[in-house]
Amino acid sequence: MPLVKVDGVEIEVPQGATVLQACELAGKEIPRFCYHERLSIAGNCRMCLVEVKPGPPKPQASCALPAADKQEIFTNSPMVKNAREGIMEFLLINHPLDCPICDQGGECDLQDQSVAYGRGHSRYDENKRAVTEKYMGPIVKTVMTRCIQCTRCIRFAEEVSGVEEIGAIFRGEDMQITSYLENAVKSELSGNVVDLCPVGALTSKPYAFEARPWELRKTLTIDVMDAVGTNIRLDSRGRQVLRCVPRINEDVNEEWATDKTRHAIDGLVRRRLDKPYVRVNGKLQPATWDEAFAAIKAVNAGSSVAAVAGDLVDCETMYAAKALLAKMGSSLLEGRQTGMDYDATSIAAVNFNTTIAGTERADAILLVGTNLRWEAPLVNTRVRKAIKKGAKVFAIGPETDLTYKVEWLGDDLALLGNLPEAVTEAFGKAERPMVIVGGGALKGGHAAALKLVDTLGLVKADWNGFNVVHMAASRMGGLMLGYAQKGGIADVMGGEARLLPRRGRGRLFEVRWLQGVRGPSRRQGCGGCRRHPAGCHLCREVGHVGQSRGPRTARRARGFRTGRRA
Repeated sequence: MPLVKVDGVEIEVPQGATVLQACELAGKEIPRFCYHERLSIAGNCRMCLVEVKPGPPKPQASCALPAADKQEIFTNSPMVKNAREGIMEFLLINHPLDCPICDQGGECDLQDQSVAYGRGHSRYDENKRAVTEKYMGPIVKTVMTRCIQCTRCIRFAEEVSGVEEIGAIFRGEDMQITSYLENAVKSELSGNVVDLCPVGALTSKPYAFEARPWELRKTLTIDVMDAVGTNIRLDSRGRQVLRCVPRINEDVNEEWATDKTRHAIDGLVRRRLDKPYVRVNGKLQPATWDEAFAAIKAVNAGSSVAAVAGDLVDCETMYAAKALLAKMGSSLLEGRQTGMDYDATSIAAVNFNTTIAGTERADAILLVGTNLRWEAPLVNTRVRKAIKKGAKVFAIGPETDLTYKVEWLGDDLALLGNLPEAVTEAFGKAERPMVIVGGGALKGGHAAALKLVDTLGLVKADWNGFNVVHMAASRMGGLMLGYAQKGGIADVMGGEARLLPRRGRGRLFEVRWLQGVRGPSRRQGCGGCRRHPAGCHLCREVGHVGQSRGPRTARRARGFRTGRRA
């Protein structure tokens, strides 16, 4: 391992580390705009200049310079200080002075670094360059006059999301960042370029001119828009949730979030459920909690009562509903409303056993009945990483664009019992084989997929390559609590009454008592409650424990209130 000296302090750094990484290991802060830990090195902003000996008598870009043995690095010498002041002066030559109206204000790297490393004045008296705005869709707002050409957005689109629709045109002073033919960016991860942009060139269009960061109350929680369990932070002002941004969790979402995760909060301000409803003369009427529970108590269905859990219900509510049914003498519990009846007696048979982060280590992957790009986009990014390390990917199902090269085997589940020779050969050589079974195969192919454990040798001493990708946030929690009948929802339909811990938008959940209804409601949101055929309809906002793909338990915020702006 190389031994380097940073500002007189001698440290040992990993082989292949850059000078910038060596400085950070020594506890030194190195300013940067283009460099990002999860993206390739561009080295075009030049803000990370340091002085290195032995070497040429000039400052060098630390992000692109490998750390070598017996190097001496200086991060605060007069040469470095003058170089950084010059770079900052050049970056601000064409940058507009519109900080008071910029949505990046308070979170802007350019503001912070100009104060810390820039000059106190500018010597530039010429006219500033102006750039026309670009259209990147309904999520990303552009003010490209502010752009400093760090190319983070371009590298993210190519390397992480896999949708090469953002690029640079022209050269020199005329260089501009734009989407392809100025069309909307069609990536399900496009909102992440807003977080990546170090200036105010790319900001959130729905959040534009809404609030400043210091006005917002920050609540740490977990996303429920899919079963990945993305770590997020909700920013609210008063009773209004204004923004959702990702938190860093290396085991789950790294530091990314899907567009659905970011902007599902828009549904929190309309058609909210905030009180119980009781059906009177065929119509749901607002009621007090006492009246609602009295209506529930009046039903004496015994063992014929069933509980059907919705896709967003927290584990506490499902447990309470299970306990209530046990008191009434019933054990009819189901959470798979779409008709699934796969074997859930063993959690390992329905779990994501490899773990999300472990997906990167797989060297042969078989996708069965899943479109990972839309069902679990952040798992899809991990598959892309595995491919970059040499993994081969095969898929059974309808052909679609997954943003990476896939060898499609066909659209027939019978292939699970008769895999092509190319698949068996690749999995035979693989040290860490992996199978991902999606919702498209669970209905009729779960048992056949389980046989692949032995056929392809998926389970080894320190590796379990059998995985099921669910699409509902509460699915794994429901299965662990026993919300799975042997025959699926068909076994529940015979009951006279059904208790539904029902899904809602955001963090809103309801418990509905249905009488004389053929099946559960197909409504996906919490709106339209007055038209629902429920006899009694209860709702509340709760903090809860959720269970995502694996045995990892995530606790969401408690007592977080949302509603229409005061």
